[in-house]
Amino acid sequence: MDGIAKCPVMHGAVTSNNSERTTNKEWWPNQLKVNILHQHDKRSNPFEIDYNYREEFLKLDYFALKKDLIDLMTDSQKWWPADFGHYGPFFIRLTWHAAGTYRTGDGRGGAGTGAQRFAPLNSWPDNGNLDKARRLLWPIKKKYGRNISWADLLVLAGNVAIESMGGKTFGFSGGRPDIWSPEEDIYWGVEKGWLDNNRYSGKRDLDIPLAAVQMGLIYVNPEGPDGNPDPLASAHDIRETFSRMAMNDEETVALVAGGHTFGKAHGAGNPDLVGLEPEGAPIEQMGLGWKNDHGSGVGRDATTSGIEGAWTSNPTQWDNGYFDLLLNYDWKLTKSPAGAHIWHAIDQKEKHMAPDAEDASVKVPTMMTTADMAMKLDPKYKLISEDYYKNPDKLSENFAKAWFKLLHRDMGPKTRYLGPEAPNEDLIWQDPVPKGNSKFDIQKSKNLIIDSGLSISDMVETAWASASTFRSSDMRGGANGARIRLDPQINWEVNKPTKLKKILEKYESISLETGASIADLIVLGGSVGIEKASGQKVTFLAGRGDATKHNTDAESFAVLEPCADGFRNFQKDDYEVSPEEMLLDKAQLLGLTAAELTVLVAGLRSLGISHEGHGILTKNTQILSNDFLTNILDMKYEWRHVSENLYDGIDRDSGEKVFTATRVDLIFGSNSQLRAISEVYASEDANNLFVNDFIAAWKKVMDADRFDV
Repeated sequence: MDGIAKCPVMHGAVTSNNSERTTNKEWWPNQLKVNILHQHDKRSNPFEIDYNYREEFLKLDYFALKKDLIDLMTDSQKWWPADFGHYGPFFIRLTWHAAGTYRTGDGRGGAGTGAQRFAPLNSWPDNGNLDKARRLLWPIKKKYGRNISWADLLVLAGNVAIESMGGKTFGFSGGRPDIWSPEEDIYWGVEKGWLDNNRYSGKRDLDIPLAAVQMGLIYVNPEGPDGNPDPLASAHDIRETFSRMAMNDEETVALVAGGHTFGKAHGAGNPDLVGLEPEGAPIEQMGLGWKNDHGSGVGRDATTSGIEGAWTSNPTQWDNGYFDLLLNYDWKLTKSPAGAHIWHAIDQKEKHMAPDAEDASVKVPTMMTTADMAMKLDPKYKLISEDYYKNPDKLSENFAKAWFKLLHRDMGPKTRYLGPEAPNEDLIWQDPVPKGNSKFDIQKSKNLIIDSGLSISDMVETAWASASTFRSSDMRGGANGARIRLDPQINWEVNKPTKLKKILEKYESISLETGASIADLIVLGGSVGIEKASGQKVTFLAGRGDATKHNTDAESFAVLEPCADGFRNFQKDDYEVSPEEMLLDKAQLLGLTAAELTVLVAGLRSLGISHEGHGILTKNTQILSNDFLTNILDMKYEWRHVSENLYDGIDRDSGEKVFTATRVDLIFGSNSQLRAISEVYASEDANNLFVNDFIAAWKKVMDADRFDV
């Protein structure tokens, strides 16, 4: 045997992209992948099983940590020197880009998990050289260990940076636990190359749920759409992208101006001299990427975005310099040393120039990007910019609030906030809910629900419709608040508005008699229905409140409307994504495992819950049973394709059609992973297991938004 033949074979791990091993993904690229329900397995978490980060954060010496961060701001390191001797702008960008991936479409992205440490985010072109910012924070993370997560530290660093340079902040909440592996199943776009763009249709209609304009960008291309330096076209992209991040025009201008008050962009030289991103870099670079062979590669020789220059003459000081320069100079389109489109002021005075990044005695021209020029040339943005220029205190206040919103939008309601600097003010984007009454007579309420004439399916489906709006991605939605009574939810097609309004009238009447919130009664009604169908007790947690239209931003809740809900066999239209993939996506947003998904779909079908009646594979919808699974797995039936999303179940002996079902229904028999789980629950000895697991999964969804307890 030669030397190579003697080497051990790695039977379990593929360690190289050049591996000749063929995986299931290559064999069956179109097979439904259940991986999204297996994210963040506890086995990947290095902490002990009972580790609770939120409890650990409360033990943190918070102000000592802040002091260490303040000291770091001016502790310039030779291996990555601070521009202007201050890391503040660098950490603002770090925080901005950690939080800035948030999107309203599905609530994913944002700073809530520390995902910037992992691929693909750690290697996006827009995150160039932020690997160095995280490495600068490592000594502080090392010092405080388990008491501060990377997710919180990445956010707090930018907050402290603003304060250290004289800016105003609105507060900070901790409590973001870290993840320990990439969130590989988040949809960031279909493109295969960095900065590619294949996400628009029509005139410039951005695909849902995306917010960024190109693969590998956080927001918009600062040079203009796809690099086209057209400020008005850039304004269109900015408005669309920022609105999908829950920002209005005033918040957008405040964020752009406030963020660009600090620091500089880097485009000192030929971008071809910049090496591979962190995930592609050689092992000896120890997780760092973008090694730059232009000059020293750092400081004034750094190349990141390709854009070069500071926006203001005081890049480490909060002031009104951004608007002073933007509005009072005329600008001409030029190019940076790296070849990127930038704008320079015509006949700029030396007093308005910026210091060189390494030598403050040297003055260099400031610049604006095409996106900045949009703040001056778009009519609506211009009016806001002029207002902020005349009223700098208003800019300071609005920037602080918009910045806080950017950093905390995905944290959910204020009841989740932790720490001494968490603000007390209620903000409408936090979806505030008045405190509920937990002292009402539960048994009397149950009796009134039983006597109301509501069917089991009425009670269960209404509770599901209310609670299943919850998204674990940004902690929005859920049963608390009973916003199913309000616009827009009361008129969503999936909720069968005409029928729903009659059901709600009965709950409203019971509420007046018992003092219970309608939110509690809706969930309690679901419990009553399941108890009647199963003969088992369903525990109930009281105390939900009822939101009003005044503390409900109807426009922001519109994005929660499901275009598909496989649990109810609802499909609003035909989409490029299959119904079963959309089912998995919703299950993941609800925080469900594959087993919980299986038992919930099966249980809801057994109770007759299906939008158009397909998939009801039982003769008795008054009993919570595993009939759906026993029949979907039974070889007695042959399934024949009828239309895009409909199948007939044919009795093999008689040839008669017995059932109809959808792709969502059939996936529990066709997908090997889901079938394996279905077989457990369909076994003859599994009825108690099925009922118990259904009730547990049901409770999980009903109480998912109870952050107040």
